Amino acid sequence: MTVNTPTNAQGFTTEDKKFMARAIELAKKGHYTTSPNPRVGCVLVHYENGVGKIIGEGFHQKAGQGHAEVNALAEAKKNNPTLIKGATAYVTLEPCSHFGRTPPCAKALVDAQVSHVIAAMVDPNPQVSGNGLVILEQAGVKVQSGLFEAEANALNVGFIHKMVHNLPYVRCKLAASLDGKTAMASGESKWITSCEARQDVQRLRAQSCAIISGADSVIFDNAKMNVRWSELGYLAADYPEDTIRQPLRVVIDSQNRLTPDLALFEHESPVLIISANISDNKVENAQQWPHFVEHVQLPLTDKLKIDLKALLTHLSSLGLNDVLIESGAKLSGAFIEQNLVNELILYQAPKLMGSDGKSLVATPSILKLEQAKALTIKDISMVGNDIRITSQFSK
Repeated sequence: MTVNTPTNAQGFTTEDKKFMARAIELAKKGHYTTSPNPRVGCVLVHYENGVGKIIGEGFHQKAGQGHAEVNALAEAKKNNPTLIKGATAYVTLEPCSHFGRTPPCAKALVDAQVSHVIAAMVDPNPQVSGNGLVILEQAGVKVQSGLFEAEANALNVGFIHKMVHNLPYVRCKLAASLDGKTAMASGESKWITSCEARQDVQRLRAQSCAIISGADSVIFDNAKMNVRWSELGYLAADYPEDTIRQPLRVVIDSQNRLTPDLALFEHESPVLIISANISDNKVENAQQWPHFVEHVQLPLTDKLKIDLKALLTHLSSLGLNDVLIESGAKLSGAFIEQNLVNELILYQAPKLMGSDGKSLVATPSILKLEQAKALTIKDISMVGNDIRITSQFSK
């Protein structure tokens, strides 16, 4: 395959950049609904005398529904079908080439007789990975890729990470005072951060495929771990309540302490309980669990703790891309110690809670400065009165 992939923006016109920027914006509309599928936008453009006019556009809204290219073609057919032949398609991700829950988009573009396809990036999915571009080129379609590749990558960090590493992209959310405390010595912690910060966490949940917590946190806080539409803030205006996808709620319960009367089970959305031994689990024998609860047994490490890498591998096998950890200091620290966290999101409230308060994470293996975990700060912003620091772990 000979695909024209410019190494810099000089290979693309001002018109190309304008329409790909629009495709990127369209893809963002599926930020909270498409997972575990990638977020993709597509713009169909008819050119006349070097000037482009949009004849159709679309984005992927939800797994199982039409992909961006199909939606853009449908709009173009409705608006002016005679202009599709010879049009240019700008798409943020290489058109798919395989039959999944929907037919391949590369073939749909060929059948529609577009003459030029510009993809922001090649699909990392091994089932595609250049094949979509090959199909197009072999059909006589001019193909280019690489325009706004970095922006396209940012749309689908979790999807790309899973395709490359066969593990979900893991974010760990933490909240603390300025002196690094998560609760008073008594356990009192409601609320350290502002209402705006808590709304922001709800939006983090909404974009995640799964939320992981430990039995300690669930029992102590009587946590529900669900996305609450009423607490999404500004996001609620753009996403009707019935469009918000609830993440899989994953609870590590190695000692089988969870009971069906907890608030966690009041909300009817999937719960995965991770145990070390299901056969001895009293809930299997004597208690009736809701139908949306599944128990999974995973191996223990030599420290008699659930194997966290095995857990992430299991979640990957379920097709999950983005995972959010919301747990206590011990479980969060264990994920960090084992280098299983990709991104850390810390909300810091302008409060001082004293030396006896509970610390942010428990990482007993870090004893020397040379063992400290290095991070790169990607963003610092204000959320209400709090500071939100987003950083990535250096590998």
